Amino acid sequence: MKAFVVAVAIAIISAFGASLLLNDVFQKPVESAFSTGGVRL
Repeated sequence: MKAFVVAVAIAIISAFGASLLLNDVFQKPVESAFSTGGVRL
């Protein structure tokens, strides 16, 4: 039971860290992500 609780805690912590990383580093606003002249928004 202790190993299961530790695994769940690690999963929650890693999911939270991944969400922070993805939101701060990899996501861009649509205006900067599609900045070519041929794109209609």
